[in-house]
Amino acid sequence: MEEWLYKNDFNNRVRYTLGRPGNHPLICYGINPSTAEPGNLDNTLKSVERLAFGNGFDSWIMLNIYPQRATNPKDIHKRVNNEIHQKNMEAMSRLFSSLEKATLWAAWGTLIESRPFLRRCLSEIVSLSNEQQFPWVSIGKVTKKGHPHHPLYVKATTKYQPFDMSNYMRIDW
Repeated sequence: MEEWLYKNDFNNRVRYTLGRPGNHPLICYGINPSTAEPGNLDNTLKSVERLAFGNGFDSWIMLNIYPQRATNPKDIHKRVNNEIHQKNMEAMSRLFSSLEKATLWAAWGTLIESRPFLRRCLSEIVSLSNEQQFPWVSIGKVTKKGHPHHPLYVKATTKYQPFDMSNYMRIDW
């Protein structure tokens, strides 16, 4: 049986972590999880896996700015659920402290604008990542407003490039 990293809540309405462990993971950040589970990846996670390995990483991990499962992003809570957000931050903190090396992939596209609270959630994630000094990257062209590209729409051969998260957080979107 293949080894997986997987953390969700008891009723499977929230997913904190999904991925394959390794020594140098590409940690992909999306907006929110959908239905993917170990051994049953959706198209977005298939793209994440393909792009991680295609960019020379030995593993990948999917995290999200907000952990609520929603197949349609329009179904994301209208207001932040602070309890699940805090558990998301705790899961990330535990993961980060277990890693010596990782690269963080900004991959949420324009969906970051769908809920005002997502910016605050991302800001807390960036603060946590700054403690670890893991570099941020993007794959594919950024949008006109500077948002990083969603992995589903990136060619398999596309290479990552540095992503200036400090500058991104100052953009008015």
